[in-house]
Amino acid sequence: MRGPATSPTEARHRLSSSNEETSKRRFPRNKYFKDVEKALHVPIQCRNFNFRISTLQVVLVIILLGSFLTLFRSPAVHIADHPSNSASRWVRESASRDPQYLSTLDINWDQISNVVEKLTGRNEFQGIGLLNFNDSEVDHWKQLIPDAEHVVLNLDHVSNDITWESLYPEWIDEEEEFEVPTCPSLPKLQVPGKPRIDLVTVKLPCIKLGRWSRDVARLHLQLEAARIASSSKGLHPVRVLLVTECFPIPNLFTCKDIVVREGNAWLYKPDLHRLREKLLLPVGSCELAVPLKAKENFYSERARREAYATILHSAHVYVCGAIAAAQSIRMAGSTRDLVILVDETISDYHRGGLEAAGWKIHTIQRIRNPKAERDAYNEWNYRNNATLFNSGVMVVEPSNCTFQLLMDHIYEIESYNGGDQGYLNEIFTWWHRIPKHMNFLKHFWEGDEEEKKHMKIRLFGADPPILYVLHYLGNKPWLCFRDYDCNWNVDILQEFASDIAHKTWWKVHDAMPEHLQKFCLLRSKQKAALEWDRRQAKKANYTDGHWKIKIQDKRLKTCFEDFCFWESMLWHWGEKNWTDNSTASTPPPPAITSASLSS
Repeated sequence: MRGPATSPTEARHRLSSSNEETSKRRFPRNKYFKDVEKALHVPIQCRNFNFRISTLQVVLVIILLGSFLTLFRSPAVHIADHPSNSASRWVRESASRDPQYLSTLDINWDQISNVVEKLTGRNEFQGIGLLNFNDSEVDHWKQLIPDAEHVVLNLDHVSNDITWESLYPEWIDEEEEFEVPTCPSLPKLQVPGKPRIDLVTVKLPCIKLGRWSRDVARLHLQLEAARIASSSKGLHPVRVLLVTECFPIPNLFTCKDIVVREGNAWLYKPDLHRLREKLLLPVGSCELAVPLKAKENFYSERARREAYATILHSAHVYVCGAIAAAQSIRMAGSTRDLVILVDETISDYHRGGLEAAGWKIHTIQRIRNPKAERDAYNEWNYRNNATLFNSGVMVVEPSNCTFQLLMDHIYEIESYNGGDQGYLNEIFTWWHRIPKHMNFLKHFWEGDEEEKKHMKIRLFGADPPILYVLHYLGNKPWLCFRDYDCNWNVDILQEFASDIAHKTWWKVHDAMPEHLQKFCLLRSKQKAALEWDRRQAKKANYTDGHWKIKIQDKRLKTCFEDFCFWESMLWHWGEKNWTDNSTASTPPPPAITSASLSS
């Protein structure tokens, strides 16, 4: 609603107010325009305090002020061929605000020049995206590829409360009982409309002390470089050049996509379709990469190029487990190849059993852990910290060049557990959480409520199965008598004990052909060990009472070794220099037929 128009008389009356009131009203305005005049270097005409300004001039001043302030608010993109002081100032101020993004690398421009020479079609490049470079480095790029437009990509930094632990938490509520797990949101770059970006190049920070590979800023920069590259439309390729002292994320920018690497310059020609798929994954393990309860079945487009693979070395006692795993996979209906890697310690006798079970055997050379002591458990096992992944079940893509990357850094990178799991965690820090149903641990936590325990028991015994993989911790079921889970008889292993899960494994065993069940016979030493544990449980009077159960397992009285009087081993069991040399010989191979596993 409009008010009544002000009359000329009223206006003149207001102008004749006291000088004191007028001064009070005009002083702030006069000071304000003086500040504007000083900032904009625009003279303002005044009258009555030399102040007179038309409506048009007011509009122009407001527009200039808006433009001036906008310059201080960094745009997501600006063309470096016509750089503004404000844009370059933003880059310097950002680095000073958050040193995580600051790279102290002194770029070797000869290396960069050599890499640029490998860029086919660079004379037709329209745009070069530059991320995390300073002004002088941008000038170098303009000299290297002068015919393209150089687009400086200004990335907002993540807030200080986003840490690696917030991206990779110890636990998430997969069942969504209390909350829906969500990952923190990282700032995104504005994708340039024009020019077309043909090369994305980024300078990455790398502090080679401690956890350089678990750096939020470093991850953020690589993800955004990948996103800019993958946003390309049309069929023309986009290259990504990473300038860094430390190797890039190997499962984001894969080694098979490397065009050339020279020193600290890594040039990639990524498969943009696959890159887009990777960027659909959560930023970390803070969300599930696959829904806990899929609404539809997932089918692979390349089933013939996929296989179940495992490794067996230095421990023939796991042959039975590998045969049972093959049986379980076939019972689930899968026809994918079964590939097992074995070393020279696995005898022809055991290899025959594996082959009869359906495993395709590949002999490998063991890789000694260079940081393990001689004869330590992990000397040849170069294969949970809460924020790390368990390497027992992984989805991996075989790659010779990735293997070479692992070997190149084997003396340099520390494994947190001295074994393969710790080492892989240091290389593949950008990993994604699969539902625990795909690798469910047979374990009861001390703090588990009764409801939680019953839920686990129900999952262990579900038929048809609900769990994809049941991970048997503690004593393995084939190393126990079938009558009950022998973890009950060892105090520190009772958290892994479950008779229901034990029976589930033995159902798979019983479905195996009889000639393969022979590979699950118990050695005399193992029988003695089980009896020793039972006696200790009896002495301690464990309340679960499993030690009272009389063993009916036929394997108790089945012997395939030269020495079968296992009871005599108990006479000296636990003595310091006791050995079982009498049972160390390889058993004679039973008759093996080529009958396939039942499904």
